[in-house]
Amino acid sequence: MSIKYWKQIVDSLLSLMAGFFVGGIIIWLAGFDPLLFYQGLLIGAFGNLYYFMTTLSYAAPLMLTGLSFAIAARASLFNVGAEGQSYLGALAAVSIGAFLTLPNLAHQLLIIVFAFVLGGLLGGLAGWLKVSRGVNEVVSTIMLNYLSLYVSNYLFTYWLYDPMRAYKTKNIETTAILPFVMPGTDLSLSLFLAVLASFFIYILLWKTPFGYEIRAVGLNPTAASYGGINVRRSMVLSMFISGGVAALAGAFEVMGRFHCMDTELTYIKGYGFDGIAVSLIGRNHPIAIIPASILFAMLKTGVQAVQRYTSVGGRTGVPLELGLAVQGVIIVFVALPSIIDMIRRMR
Repeated sequence: MSIKYWKQIVDSLLSLMAGFFVGGIIIWLAGFDPLLFYQGLLIGAFGNLYYFMTTLSYAAPLMLTGLSFAIAARASLFNVGAEGQSYLGALAAVSIGAFLTLPNLAHQLLIIVFAFVLGGLLGGLAGWLKVSRGVNEVVSTIMLNYLSLYVSNYLFTYWLYDPMRAYKTKNIETTAILPFVMPGTDLSLSLFLAVLASFFIYILLWKTPFGYEIRAVGLNPTAASYGGINVRRSMVLSMFISGGVAALAGAFEVMGRFHCMDTELTYIKGYGFDGIAVSLIGRNHPIAIIPASILFAMLKTGVQAVQRYTSVGGRTGVPLELGLAVQGVIIVFVALPSIIDMIRRMR
């Protein structure tokens, strides 16, 4: 491992320590015990096997949406559309999973392929608008998020709903369900597929000519163009792959944890935007995104148990809102080195 990567690891660890330190000061100023708070955070995330599996189940979609942002970022593009792309992935999973009957593996593979293509087309559309019409990808992906939300919401509400419980869609067939790692927990095979996707994207970006072209475009599109690289094609394809990976997050949540989707899509709302923070924490590197997503999932699940754990001696525990504020402080500190690096590259 090069000195550059060791420096990035040290910077991330120091930022993490600083985030926990500042978060502890906030808890102390609010009149609570910081050590008890962090102990409750860890117990809520890893205290027993069920909590541990729940944390890992939250990490799976975050890993995929983090990868989605990282792929586009390597081409110097900002895909803020992972949220909407994950909605289309859930739509694909429900449409094919609940209304088609196929053999086990074929059913799952068809959902994965269809979800990837559907999300990829949405991401590729933003990339095409960027290179052909000069539309900023941040603006286009945010607008496309709303398009995905309302299209999915309409189809779930009026076409794909379950007549016995109109607030949800029909359950997908058993042949479309990803097996659980351990019965009685929320962790399905989706985590292992997400880790596999991380290694695949790493190989794609760092070990193939196509990945070299994407990274070259991200470093300097003008120099890449003079070097014979088709910059426009690289940008569109990177956005296509980025959108496809984000769609897998929504599809895997339907196939793994929920087996259906609520009509308002609250089951998966926020994962696309959280993925931006996960990618920044992982320095937009596919392998580093794996521990970054677990860290983010730990903060997400652990903070829900803090209030209960810190309620000692008849005293009300740390309010959830304060816990979420500390969570935000830690995330900002850990993501700060990556944000600074991105600003430097842009300048």
